[in-house]
Amino acid sequence: MVGLGYAACIAAPSGGLCARVATMPLALIRARDKLLAGLAFVLGLATIAAAWGSQLIGGLYPCDLCLEQRWAYYLGLPLLLGILVLWNRLPLALWYVLIAIVAAIFLWGAYMGGYHAGVEWGFWPGPTSCTGTGVSISLSDLQNLNAARIVPCDKVQFRFLGLSLAGYNMLISLGIVGLLVGAMVAQARRRA
Repeated sequence: MVGLGYAACIAAPSGGLCARVATMPLALIRARDKLLAGLAFVLGLATIAAAWGSQLIGGLYPCDLCLEQRWAYYLGLPLLLGILVLWNRLPLALWYVLIAIVAAIFLWGAYMGGYHAGVEWGFWPGPTSCTGTGVSISLSDLQNLNAARIVPCDKVQFRFLGLSLAGYNMLISLGIVGLLVGAMVAQARRRA
């Protein structure tokens, strides 16, 4: 018993309040791994929902790199949800492997966000499919020009505090990776 738990036990030695306060921090410590993984899931879900909202409601159409960055969420979030649902049923070794896979998926998403932000800042060239550095086109390619919506990957549609959405995606993906690594560390400490 430490902190407020100890003070509460001295003030109320009857056992009722003392027992509840003393077990609360232990319960929170035990659930820290699941709490961190749950926060990672909520953060990822909010991010992909915001991406879809900015597209459908805000009118920010994604480029090819934006669409590719979404794959981390499309792959990682269902897997993380499965881990959360089967939390106490998974063998510990499998749990570590699955959490590490999800973390690796979001690490790849952070790389893609950083790569895209670098393309936007002009640090390196982007893919030829969306940066205007492709091969020459013929007149027959121009027939369906109005039907195709081409969003350049090297032009920022929206900045907030100096960062584009690709930059924020990189930071959020790294945050998710940090939460998942924190969940693995908390699980290891709990088992030690």
